[in-house]
Amino acid sequence: MRSAWPSSLAVAALWASRFVFARMPYKVQTPPLDTDWTYTVGTDPWPEHPRPQLRREAWQSLNGLWTWRAAASPDDVGSPPKAGPLDREVMVPSCIESGLSGLQILNVRDMWYETTFDVPSDWKGQQVLLNFEAVDYEATVFVNGVEKTSHVGGYARFTINVTDIVKFGGTNDLLVFVSDPTDAIVIPVGKQTLNPSHIFYRSCSGIWQQVWIESAPEDHISRLDVAADMDGLMTVNVLSSVHKGAKVEVKVFGQNGSEIASQTGSADEQFAFTVENPDLWWPDSPTLYNLTVTLGDDEVNSYTGFRTVFKGKVEGVMRHLLNGEFVFQFGTLDQGYWPDGLHTPPSREAMVYDLQVLKNFGMNMLRKHIKIEPDLFYEACDRMGLLVIQDMPALSASKTPNDEEQAEFQRQLELMINEHKSYPSIYSWVIYNEGWGQRHSDPAPEGGLTEVIRKLDPTRLINSISGWDDHGYGDYHDNHNYAHPQCGTPFYSRPKTPYDPERIGFQGEYGGIGHNVSIEHMWNVQAAINTIPETYEINEDLASYSYRSMVLFRDLREQTERYACSGAVYTQTTDVEGEVNGLLTYDRRFMRPDLEQWQEDIQSLYEAAVSRGGRPVGSGKVKNWVCVHLWRGSCVIDAPIEQAALLRHNTMQRLQATRPRSSMSSKMTS
Repeated sequence: MRSAWPSSLAVAALWASRFVFARMPYKVQTPPLDTDWTYTVGTDPWPEHPRPQLRREAWQSLNGLWTWRAAASPDDVGSPPKAGPLDREVMVPSCIESGLSGLQILNVRDMWYETTFDVPSDWKGQQVLLNFEAVDYEATVFVNGVEKTSHVGGYARFTINVTDIVKFGGTNDLLVFVSDPTDAIVIPVGKQTLNPSHIFYRSCSGIWQQVWIESAPEDHISRLDVAADMDGLMTVNVLSSVHKGAKVEVKVFGQNGSEIASQTGSADEQFAFTVENPDLWWPDSPTLYNLTVTLGDDEVNSYTGFRTVFKGKVEGVMRHLLNGEFVFQFGTLDQGYWPDGLHTPPSREAMVYDLQVLKNFGMNMLRKHIKIEPDLFYEACDRMGLLVIQDMPALSASKTPNDEEQAEFQRQLELMINEHKSYPSIYSWVIYNEGWGQRHSDPAPEGGLTEVIRKLDPTRLINSISGWDDHGYGDYHDNHNYAHPQCGTPFYSRPKTPYDPERIGFQGEYGGIGHNVSIEHMWNVQAAINTIPETYEINEDLASYSYRSMVLFRDLREQTERYACSGAVYTQTTDVEGEVNGLLTYDRRFMRPDLEQWQEDIQSLYEAAVSRGGRPVGSGKVKNWVCVHLWRGSCVIDAPIEQAALLRHNTMQRLQATRPRSSMSSKMTS
């Protein structure tokens, strides 16, 4: 821990510098490609409460315009800045490499952020918690000149108790130093790189998810773990900040807002109780129940869904089972990149739009690919009925971690599990993708990591290896084969092992058929454009694209009928930089597939699964998945309720309108 600033004069000098030096004002920088949301974000981004499963009423967003400066020298790193004021405005949250940040600066590894915030006077007597949802990669935080903490990890949240140093009813200074090594060391980075090339993309550095403060009692709930199964059994663990063993109470509310169950227990000790005859959570009927949890004077709002995920044999074939039934899972590889915001979607509306597209196609699943999204993403999946395969962000694909780096990978893997294991939509964890950052040792590293996850979260399945370098661990035998599926079949290429009948046959990635579009829909960076020929398959027109996609659906359907295919992940939701194999282009303005044909083909996969003992298609009552916030039986959206149906209709119309007839050729011109 570094010492605090030497005197109050230093704090005063930094504060005065705001007024002495002119700052470069914020302006959206023109990205290589924009979206319909780029220039509508404004200066109050992401106003929504960021933690829907641990929500208190007293909170305040710190998002918006902060000041920023790159660290000027080694002496300007990690301690209060010595090289002058922070002289540029930046949007928080955002990646500094993005147009939305107002900077669009590449290859800056060390940087300073600053803002001020007021703490309401009526919070006095309570604890003030400062929350960061994600900072990439290492953050050192100073409040009113006092260094409070350092945090390592680009995808995990952290909370700082700043009660002892804030001014109630007054203005407080918040200074953050961020260092992001990206390629310099072996850390979880996903697909980020300083040298983008085809399937590896522009990096994201800085404060890229929300920052906020909240008020809580001294003894408050620091984490809430909830699991609810198909038999109505709720298992709860309420972690306390101070008093282990303190009394806690959980209340469950039904669809009409009435209390249907309650239970008391002790903090930091897991306890369980039963809710009688709950409506189960299904993709076509994603019923959720609201909760209030009380610890002393602290009360938080949350929610859960009753569902059980496990594996078992159906008609002699090992399957993943949801609520005891084989549900064929089909969705996309969802990378979550945006041309204007990179890792950070322009808004919740934009983020949810992608999910609406998948639901409109009739998909019931997505694979969140080596990236962790804001919690609001998983809440939207819970409410829409989209199953989520959650990947651990990968280590470098070209480097092997040493012992220390492997231990750090495991630490961050455990953080991911603990932070997200209460979201009903997440049903499977992925440890390694295609051997990236996987040590070649005996025993194989995924064996121990699989057991770590089993202990942390016994309620989900584990895909230890997605792609190859498979040593038999986990619940899935996962094949990646572009552009021909090999899903639970007696023929195989990668992984170079035959299908294991004691695990679930799964096509973790396939498809990837590409189609060039005109430059206005392209990431206009020449290095990315140069890599387009690396796409697994290029179709010169939409007619051939439609034909090839139908062939792939036919192969997958027949492998479901004949062999042991239980689900598949199509690559991918959108284009990303030099990849042109998305259902939508990177700007989300152009759709390649014939929507009606894909809806029919996807439905045929579900029907093929029914012929092998799968759950009948449409067994559940389809709910209004536009509903984003459900509290005590009332559906609340950010627009009048009559606009909910219009939103779904407009999404359908937009998708249909942006796709030209398949007879039209749409070749890229540069």
